[in-house]
Amino acid sequence: MHTPQLFADLLIILLVSVPVAYLCLRVKLPLLVGLMLTGMAIGPYGLGLIKELQSIEVLAEIGVMLLLFTIGLEFSLKRLSEMKRLVLIGGGLQVIVTTAVVTGIFTMLGRPVRQAIFFGFLIALSSTAIVLKSYVDRNEVDAPHGRSGVGILLFQDISIVFMLLAIPLLGGGEDSVSFARVAIDLGSSLLALVLIVLGAWFFLPKFLHQIVSLKSPEVFLLTIVLFGLGMSWVTAHFGMSLALGGFIAGVVLADTEYNHQVTTEVLPFRDVFNSLFFVSIGLLLSLASLAANFGWVLILIVALIVGKTVVVWAIIRIMGYPQRVAVMCGLGLAQIGEFSFVLAKAGQAVGLFDPDDYQIFLAASVISMIATPFLIAAAPTVGGWVQGVLSDGRRGDVENVEDDEIHLTSSGGLQQHVIIVGYGLNGRNLSRVLRAVGIPYVVLELNAEVVKRAKEKGEKINFGDATRREVLSHAAVDKAWSLVLAMSDPHAVRRTVKQARMMNPEMHIIVRTRYVAEIPELFKLGANEVIPEEFETSIEIFSRVLVRYGTPRNVIESQIDRIRKQGYEMLRTSSLPAPVTQPPVSVLDVASTESIFLLPDSPAIGKTLGELDLRGSTGATVIAVVRDGETKVSPGANYQLQDRDTVVLVGTPNKLQRAMDLLTPGELHAEGFNA
Repeated sequence: MHTPQLFADLLIILLVSVPVAYLCLRVKLPLLVGLMLTGMAIGPYGLGLIKELQSIEVLAEIGVMLLLFTIGLEFSLKRLSEMKRLVLIGGGLQVIVTTAVVTGIFTMLGRPVRQAIFFGFLIALSSTAIVLKSYVDRNEVDAPHGRSGVGILLFQDISIVFMLLAIPLLGGGEDSVSFARVAIDLGSSLLALVLIVLGAWFFLPKFLHQIVSLKSPEVFLLTIVLFGLGMSWVTAHFGMSLALGGFIAGVVLADTEYNHQVTTEVLPFRDVFNSLFFVSIGLLLSLASLAANFGWVLILIVALIVGKTVVVWAIIRIMGYPQRVAVMCGLGLAQIGEFSFVLAKAGQAVGLFDPDDYQIFLAASVISMIATPFLIAAAPTVGGWVQGVLSDGRRGDVENVEDDEIHLTSSGGLQQHVIIVGYGLNGRNLSRVLRAVGIPYVVLELNAEVVKRAKEKGEKINFGDATRREVLSHAAVDKAWSLVLAMSDPHAVRRTVKQARMMNPEMHIIVRTRYVAEIPELFKLGANEVIPEEFETSIEIFSRVLVRYGTPRNVIESQIDRIRKQGYEMLRTSSLPAPVTQPPVSVLDVASTESIFLLPDSPAIGKTLGELDLRGSTGATVIAVVRDGETKVSPGANYQLQDRDTVVLVGTPNKLQRAMDLLTPGELHAEGFNA
C-alpha cells in the first residue's frame, strides 16, 4: 500500500512543481524558492496532498547526497588539502564562535545552559544544499567567497558527529552517557572517516579500471551509484551525514580519469532528487504556527541573519580576506541548515525542545532558507557597499600590497607591464610565458595560501582584491599596457573591468570567462577582448576540421579572427550562416603559403635546393629562405640549407603537406602566412 501512495505523492509533487517553477522563472524568482513554496502549498499544513512524508524525506536526503557528490567531483584531494586552512580554522571558528554567542544570549534570556548550548548547535549549522545549489547556479563555487563558504560548510558537516553525540549529555543523560564515551565515539568516527577516504583512494581507481574494461555503460553507472550510496551509508553508520559521505565519494572520484563521465551520468538523478529536497523543506512550514508566533519568528529571523553574517564576516576578515568577500560569504551562510532539523528531533526526544519552541524554530528556519537565494543575489552589492565604507585595514591593504613590496616582487618596476588577476591554471600559464619572454608583469590573487606558496617559488604575485581602486593603483594600473582577468568570480570580474577602464582608458583588457552570457556586458563595461572557454574550444575543433578538408590556413585564420572580432556572434546566434556555393573540393586548388622551420634532424640540412627538388617531388615551390633574420628571395638551385633556416613554400594545401612531410619527418613546426 505504501508504494502506490509514494508514487502518487511523487506525481503530485512533479505536477505542482512544474507550473510553479515556470511561474518563478518567468518573474525572475530563484527556482529554489518556487520548489519550497510548492512544498508549503501541498504539505500537511497546506492542502494536505502529501501523505508519505517520511519516504519523501528519505528521497530528499538522497538528493542532497547527490548534490554533494557532484560538488565533490570538482574538488580533488589535492585541491581539498589546499583548503585545509579554510576548513579547519574558518569552519572551526565559525562553529565554536556561533555556538558560544548563541549560548551566551539564551543564557542571559533565562534559558538553562544545556538548552542554550543546544540552541547554539542548531544555529551554528548552515544549509549545505541550498548554499551550494545557489553558488552552482550563479557560477560562484570557485569564487573566493564560494571557496570560503564551501570550507566552512565542510567543517559543519563534520562537526555534526560531535553535536549528535553531545545531545544525550545536554539532555541530562549522564548516567548512561559520559564525556569519556563521547570522546571515544567521536575519535572512532573521525578515525573511520580517515580510513574510509584512504581505502577508497587506494582501491577505487583500480576497481574502476576493471569495470571500464568491460565496456558496459550500465555496469559503470551501477558501480558509481553503488559507491556513492555506499559511502553515504558508511558515514551515516559512524554518525556522520549522508551528504558528507556523498562529498567524500565525489572527492575520491575527482582524482580518477573518469570524473567527467561520472558527472554526466549522475547529473539527471541529482537534479530530480535534489528538487525533492527543496520541496520537503516547504512541507515543514506550518502557516498557522507562523501566524500565531509571527513576532517571535520575525525577531529570530532578523537576529539569525544579522548575527550569523557578522560572525562569518569577522572570521573571514581575520583570515585575511577583503571586506567584500567576507560580507558575501557571511550573507551566503546566514540561514539554518537542513541537518539542524535532525538535531532538533534528537533534542525533542531528550527534552531540550518544547512544542512551541520547535514550531518557532521550524518557521524561522524555513523562511531563512527561502531568503537565502535573495541574500546571495544581493551579496555582491552589499559587499561592494561595505567595501567602500570600511577600509580593509593593514591586513587586506598594506601587508601584502604596499608599493615597495609590489615593486620588489615585480623585479624591474611597473612600467608597460601586464596585470594578471587570478592565479589559477590560466594565470599560472600566462605568468610563465611572460617571464620566459621578459615581459614585466604582476599577479593579484585573493587566496592567501596560494600567494604564500607562489612567493616562496619566486613568483611576482601579491595579495589584493582587484575590484578595489587602491589595489589597482598599487599595481600601477595607470602605467600598465594590459590587464588580464583570469578569475572565477563573475561579479568581481565586472567590477574590476569597470574600475580599471575608468583608471586607464588606453589599457588593453582581456577577460577569460566560462560563460557566454557574460560577453555583451563585459564588452559594454570596457573589455577589449572576452575569451569564453567553451567557444575557444569550438574554434580549435572547427579549425582542425577545416585543415582536414584542405582549407587554406589563411582562410581559417581569417574566419577565426572574424568570429572573435564579432564577439563570437556566429557561434552565439541560433541562425545558420549562408552556405558558400563553392564546394570544398574547389578550395583545394587555391594556392597558399607555409613556412617550415628546419630542426637539426631534418633530412634537408646540408643539401641544396637542387638536390632536394621539392617542386618535382612534391609540387610545392620554394619562394624564400629566412636565415638569421635575413630573407633570401627566390634562392637558386645551389642554395644550401642549414640548421634553423625557415623555408617559405607556395602551393596547394596537399602539395604543401607533402613538402612538410619531406622536410620534417618528425615533429612539425610550421607557421601560416597569408597568401
